Amino acid sequence: MTEAITEYFRGLRVCVTGGAGFLGRVVCRRLADVVAGEVIVPRSNEYDLTDASAVARLFDDARPDVVLHLAAEVGGIGANQKHPGRFFYANMAMGLHLIEEVRRRKLKKFVQIGTVCAYPKHCVTPFAEGDLWHGYPEETNAPYGVAKRSLGVMLDAYHREYGLNGLFLIPANLYGPGDNFHPESSHVIAAMIRNFCLAASRGDAEVTCWGSGAVSREFLYVEDAAEAILTATALMNDPAPLNIGTGHETTIAELAAIIAELCGYRGTIAWDSSRPDGQPRRRLDTSQAELRLGWRAGVSLRDGLRRTVAWWRDIGSKQTVLHD
Repeated sequence: MTEAITEYFRGLRVCVTGGAGFLGRVVCRRLADVVAGEVIVPRSNEYDLTDASAVARLFDDARPDVVLHLAAEVGGIGANQKHPGRFFYANMAMGLHLIEEVRRRKLKKFVQIGTVCAYPKHCVTPFAEGDLWHGYPEETNAPYGVAKRSLGVMLDAYHREYGLNGLFLIPANLYGPGDNFHPESSHVIAAMIRNFCLAASRGDAEVTCWGSGAVSREFLYVEDAAEAILTATALMNDPAPLNIGTGHETTIAELAAIIAELCGYRGTIAWDSSRPDGQPRRRLDTSQAELRLGWRAGVSLRDGLRRTVAWWRDIGSKQTVLHD
């Protein structure tokens, strides 16, 4: 895949929204490896992507050929419950203005990163791309999921009416070194690593995790996600949704046991069933990614978790700023 990525991006000006974030930093490093013409990373203090005039100014300044839209306002279940309005507005507005500006300027390609939260709450597993409209998303993250789902519809409509070359990629839950470990907005893996490592260092007898532990999730290592995004950008010219994942699901209780072991925690794991579980099951059908891109994830969950725990111990836990 490296050859296809290198050939496609050579000499192009690539704007990566969210390029200073968790996934974005990995994507930008990979672009540097393949010698893209220039990689532009807009910062929120200079360009508010929820403002149409700021997006137009960004495009005036950056003059991109390709836009990879990785920026999002997102968090775990607690953050979604606290900010449903903001998460809908910010994610909808950013994508809306960016796609319209790409249309106006007839850019080479636009890539929208979707979310597994867009799938129906009671979707049959594995989730196939055609299942997106077979029900309403799980309530705690529905505003975020619906906003992203709507942007996929916008890309399809703009492709049919204006010929806009856009992609809509749906990754599984991401994790890895450099993730957001903030106690108020982190997702499940980062939260567990932080909590279990701290508990192990203090000798705590018990750690309490949210929910029942019975629900399942699919987790994708961030470097695998970056490779899939760049491969899809190089090879695809179709706005039809495409799942990016491992095709394997893990219960939250199984996940907790693995992370506790890797963190050296040997106490009791308790479950607070008063806290929401979220969607009952998540597992993506990744057959289309393999068929259309020749891509499959290369990092196992245990190996990826081991790398992430090592990063947290060596670097993450010593940082005063846990999330950009």
